[in-house]
Amino acid sequence: MTLSNTEKQALIDLANEARRRAYVPYSNYPVGAALRTKTGRIYTGVNVENAAYPQTMCAERVAIFKAVSEGETEFEVIAVVTNNGGSPCGGCRQVMAEFGLDAIVLFGNGEGQLVKETTVNELLPEAFTPKHLVT
Repeated sequence: MTLSNTEKQALIDLANEARRRAYVPYSNYPVGAALRTKTGRIYTGVNVENAAYPQTMCAERVAIFKAVSEGETEFEVIAVVTNNGGSPCGGCRQVMAEFGLDAIVLFGNGEGQLVKETTVNELLPEAFTPKHLVT
């Protein structure tokens, strides 16, 4: 799948806008995500922190879970925006792998610039996927 620069920028912009709604009173590290499904629908997510730190939820997973809750399970691309263009955590990488290793992952920074483009497979080589559960 090939994305135009306009499509990439639109997703980065949506993720950056969503980032403003992040609930980050502890880390002050807002993250926004914008996920586009194969049907063309877009779901956004933000990180939501909690005083009990392990209960915090990442922006990428919020966007993915919103999509799945609406019946979408095939994803084309997800844009993730942080202040400094940071990369998704391991837990988010594993959740992304559940729904397609070929999905494109865009990293953006707080200025709305594309920092890196990769795939889920490149982020999580040799991922554990549903095929591993078949005996």
